[in-house]
Amino acid sequence: MLRLRIQVIGCPRRALALTDTPRPDCPECQGVGGIAHDYGHPDTGEWWGANYESCACWTAWRLTLLPLPHWLRRTPPGGYSNEPPF
Repeated sequence: MLRLRIQVIGCPRRALALTDTPRPDCPECQGVGGIAHDYGHPDTGEWWGANYESCACWTAWRLTLLPLPHWLRRTPPGGYSNEPPF
């Protein structure tokens, strides 16, 4: 069963999309939608990355509904200031 929601995506251009939501009471992924399996370098054993295995309660299904205009953005063009307002 699909649990649909509207989400803002940013690749390749910001748009509104209809996506599936993982089941929040799933015993396998605890509502995250997948399980990450970390792996290390064969010789040194240092962390080398992670493989992401999708859970059966969620699909990576997505349908783009509406592209957002370029002038509509969350942050100002120069970024946020860390100066106090006074």
